[in-house]
Formats: sequence, C-alpha cells, structure tokens
Amino acid sequence: MDLGRHLHEFWRLRRGAVICLLVAGYAALSMSYKISVVPPGLAPRSLQMASASTQVLVDTPRSTVIDLRQDLFDIESMTNRAVLLGNVMASEPVLAYIARRAGIAPGAIRASTPRTPNSPRPFAAPGQEARTSDLLRSTNQYRLSIEADPTVPVLKIYAQAPTARAAEALANAAADGLRDYVEQIAGSQRVAKRMQVRIEQLGRARGAVINDGVRWQVALLTFLGALAASAATGVFLARVRRGWKLAQAEEAHAGGPPGDNARAGGAEPAPEGWPAQEEGPPDRPNAGDSRRSPAAIRRRGRRRPIPVARSDQEAG
Repeated sequence: MDLGRHLHEFWRLRRGAVICLLVAGYAALSMSYKISVVPPGLAPRSLQMASASTQVLVDTPRSTVIDLRQDLFDIESMTNRAVLLGNVMASEPVLAYIARRAGIAPGAIRASTPRTPNSPRPFAAPGQEARTSDLLRSTNQYRLSIEADPTVPVLKIYAQAPTARAAEALANAAADGLRDYVEQIAGSQRVAKRMQVRIEQLGRARGAVINDGVRWQVALLTFLGALAASAATGVFLARVRRGWKLAQAEEAHAGGPPGDNARAGGAEPAPEGWPAQEEGPPDRPNAGDSRRSPAAIRRRGRRRPIPVARSDQEAG
C-alpha cells in the first residue's frame, strides 16, 4: 500500500520521472560498455570470466609410471619434487616464460602456490599480493591456481581469463612455460638429458565461460538500483520544495495586517492591562463576549419593562 502511494507520488513528477529513467539508463549502459565522448563510441567491458584446467606429470627420463623397476620411494621423491616445481611455477622468472607463451604482459598474471600439509594456505609470489583494487579488475585479470597431488607427482593447473580461448592459452602456456624454464636452467648448468626432470602435460586444456549472460544481469541490476535511488531522491526533493513553499506562505500570512489576521480567525492582541478574550469558533463571535451572542440578544428582547413608581395623587 505504501509502495503504491510512493509510486503514484513519483509518477506525478513527470519531468523528474523522465530524468530518473535517463540517469538509470546511462548507469546501466556505462556498467556494460566504456563510453567515450571524443571520439564518440562504445567499447564493451570485460565482465565475463572463463576457466580452463590441465594437469602436468613430473617424471624422470625413465618413466616411473611405466617402468616397473622404479620403486615407491622414487614415486614419493618425485611427488615432493612436483610440489617444489609448483612453487617455482609461481615465481617471476617462470611467469615471464608463461606470459611469453600466452602473449600477455607478465604483470597481468596472478599466481598462487600449491597447498601442502605443512602449508595449508597458498602463498603469493613477491609483487603478486592480493590488493583491494583487484576487486575492480578481477574479471580482466589472468589467474593461475596451482595444486599438487599429495600422493602422485602430478600438478593441477587452473587458469582464469576473460574469455574461454584466453583461459585455454594461459593453462597450456603454464605447462609449456615451466618446461621451457627447466630446459633453460638445465642447459645453462649443462645437465645431461638423462639426468633432467621431464615435464609432461596430460592433455591440452579446454576452457569454458563460467558466468555466461553476466552483462545483461549487471545492466539490469544497475538500472533498477539507479532508478530506485534517483526516484527516492526526486520524491525527497519534491517534498522539500513543497514544504519550503508552505513555510513561505505561512510566514507571508502571519506577517500581514492585523485585520487580515482577525478575519482569518485569529484574535487581535489585547491592549496592555486588559484581560485577554477567549477565542471562539471562526464562524461565530468570540465566546468571551456574551453580549454579542445570539442567546443574549434574544434575552434582551424578551426583557420586561421596568415598573414606574406612581405618585400618591395618582394612586388616590
């Protein structure tokens, strides 16, 4: 009931309603697109988020997976080495190789290290700590989340990017970039091939959009929020304007001639030393003046004549 009354009050402000609709439309459009005046144009904002995942096997040149001569101690050793390589992947040198493979700037990638029983919380690499400003550009960032399997030497790589193709490219670049870094270090230190760690990607990554249709959802929510806020502001200003005009009218009425105040129902102030008269209803004389009341006038009309005393001679 109150909502209908408020909506009716808002609809009476025709110009204000049109302005509120224009403001809400502009807010919704600016949330979905970048509006430029010079030159005029619209550029879509990056609101979608896509993800992709892949797995990397950390192995020896003589594979521990298919070679039965490898014992469980070798698998446990390679599992620990996989955790080490997962932490190395989140470092700046490896991120530079990954960015080169993905075709993006190295500073655009945010990577988190694997969790282990001794370190249950992932650590961010230096210069990649979480900031409050990341919330404003979270959908336009490239993120890598690296997890290490605690039982086998396998790294799980999860990539996030604005599009599905970019997420696939980032996940694949993470595996390829780690392999490039290991080979470059081994070559600079002249480590023989049979002594190097082998990085094997278990299938190429496939990405998908995880918040499809978010552009229209954001536009609709922004439009409704801006419309509600602007409508409440318009109704409030209209009420303030009406109250201001009413206060001005009352001040002008109170500051008029005394006769006008008396005709309007107000009583004139009594002279100093005189008793104040009681105010009666506006359509009748003052109740304090009983001689002017209709009942007093009727009583005076029915008053008997005063008997005149006759002299003794007239009486005889």
